[in-house]
Amino acid sequence: MDRHERLNALLEMVGQRARLDVEETAKELRVSPATIRRDLDHLAGRQLLTRTRGGAVPSNVAYDLPLRHKAARNAVEKQRIGAAAARLAERGMSVGINGGTTSTEVSRALATRPEFNSADGAPALTVVTNALNIAHELTVRQCIKIVATGGVARARSFELTGPLAEPVLNEVSLDLAFLGVDAIDPLRGLYAHHEAEATINRLLASRARQVVVVADSSKLGAYAFARICPTPEVDILITDSRAPREVVTAFELEGIEVIQV
Repeated sequence: MDRHERLNALLEMVGQRARLDVEETAKELRVSPATIRRDLDHLAGRQLLTRTRGGAVPSNVAYDLPLRHKAARNAVEKQRIGAAAARLAERGMSVGINGGTTSTEVSRALATRPEFNSADGAPALTVVTNALNIAHELTVRQCIKIVATGGVARARSFELTGPLAEPVLNEVSLDLAFLGVDAIDPLRGLYAHHEAEATINRLLASRARQVVVVADSSKLGAYAFARICPTPEVDILITDSRAPREVVTAFELEGIEVIQV
């Protein structure tokens, strides 16, 4: 295993576990503890994890980690959040979904809802998305009509961004917009890592009658680079049961309905 492969492996591991121990990780990857320490220091320097005494933990600061490394982090919570979000959609609705691992779980839950399956194969739901992976997964579902925006694809998130994505969104009206975010704070608002993604997410939200943020508790109170929109523009926040009560209350005081699953 070369260094590049080892760094990727460490990111995968820290995404799946609450903590990495240097000695145990060194044995698992069959390298010296000193090598693991240097690798963890390198990743911590890029804010991809947080170093602790004798190991590392996931970073508390939101960062732009490639989608494949995010998928395993809080996977069970994201599946529950996705299922809860999908229950908000009704037959005949048009919904928007942006990119991200939690948003992907929303799309998968929508695709498996039996009430959206039509005997004649007619679409029971319209999904507008700028996420290539979501469009790809849902295209085979005859019960769902897929509208994909144009734009330039970002390799890290599979999202289409830029001015070519905007004309499609400017011409549609949505019942629901499901937004996965990199950070959300009761006072600061919603944030994404990348300014181009934030712009498209903001436009997606503006086209919807109701905005639903889907975010596991690690995203609450976190920081990211580009603002999507203020908190009061959100109608519902769906998160997991580990969200601190005081944080949930802060969102509720901003007029947001919080659903914990």
